[in-house]
Amino acid sequence: MAQINWQIKKLGDVLKLEYGKPLHKSKRKFDGLYPVYGANGEKGRSDEFYFDKPSIIVGRKGSAGEINLTEGKFWPLDVTYYVTFDDNKCDLKFIYNLLLTLELPKMAKGVKPGINRNEVYAIDVKIPPLPEQRRIVKILNEIFEKAAKAKENAEKNLQNAKELFESYLQSVFTQPGKDWEESQMDELCEVEYGYTKKAKSKGDYRYVRITDTDENGLLTDENKMYIDSFDDVDKYILANDDLLMARTGASAGDVLLFQGAEKAVFASYLIRIKLKKEILSKLYWYYAKSKLYWDQVRQLSAGSAQPQFNGGALKQIVFPFPKSISKQESIVLKLDSLSIETKRLEATYKQKLTALEELKKSVLKRAFNGEL
Repeated sequence: MAQINWQIKKLGDVLKLEYGKPLHKSKRKFDGLYPVYGANGEKGRSDEFYFDKPSIIVGRKGSAGEINLTEGKFWPLDVTYYVTFDDNKCDLKFIYNLLLTLELPKMAKGVKPGINRNEVYAIDVKIPPLPEQRRIVKILNEIFEKAAKAKENAEKNLQNAKELFESYLQSVFTQPGKDWEESQMDELCEVEYGYTKKAKSKGDYRYVRITDTDENGLLTDENKMYIDSFDDVDKYILANDDLLMARTGASAGDVLLFQGAEKAVFASYLIRIKLKKEILSKLYWYYAKSKLYWDQVRQLSAGSAQPQFNGGALKQIVFPFPKSISKQESIVLKLDSLSIETKRLEATYKQKLTALEELKKSVLKRAFNGEL
């Protein structure tokens, strides 16, 4: 629709950004009647309110420029502005969507980012008559509701896939079949500690450290470090499907399945687990994601001020596994398949989030150019 009767105004002629006010912690309560807003959203509740009608909160300090729509009475803290305007001339949700298009966080300045309201007031905006504002809001609501539904469906599909993977992962080790064996790891493996050397940005071998494990237990390609060759380097060279366990720090007990394209050795805070040939490395790697495994890790490392899980503790882990290699392969294939599907849906979900965000920006731009 053409911009008939739209007016170009300074934002300061359309609305005012009023200062929020401090609220003593003694007046805040978990089950208070009214929301208390900070710069980036609700910070608590209170039985007292400062403003008695729906408005928009704009972050003034800290999360400066962040925007939140309020539904009723509320208390805005002193790190915020709250919006007032003439509701005979403007629609609240029109103003809210207009502010979203202005990307106010980009106006923040200073060590503790802050927004100067006079600079906000100086922005030129296009304002249509009130009936047109309401028509635009109605269209935006319909579009955003459909987008929210699409996001919800993608989230549901992803959650279902994660639950299916987790369900099978937990059940496969807690409900073993007749041909399964249960042994302590000291009967099933040897352990080898990594090499200590200062790493650098270039060298003969990639130097795999605790921090090189991603959230899936695989090798990350970010922040790679290297070391030069040394006399007994062969003892530390990694082969694909080697298992490396973190022995200290927050990630103690995490197991990395090494799959790398370049020559690599492993650092001293990692332990290489050398399983007997009748056990698939990948089966144990999946086991190290299970609740059964982590219950044992927590029990065996209890009492340490600094989280630690060394080779001695590792050898006390009880590992249930099928004796048949073909059965092990079958379990690994099933877990691989479920994992691949979960990752596919995660990628789809992220793509949809990006697409929906772009759609939102595009629709808002069209709306405030009078193109809806």
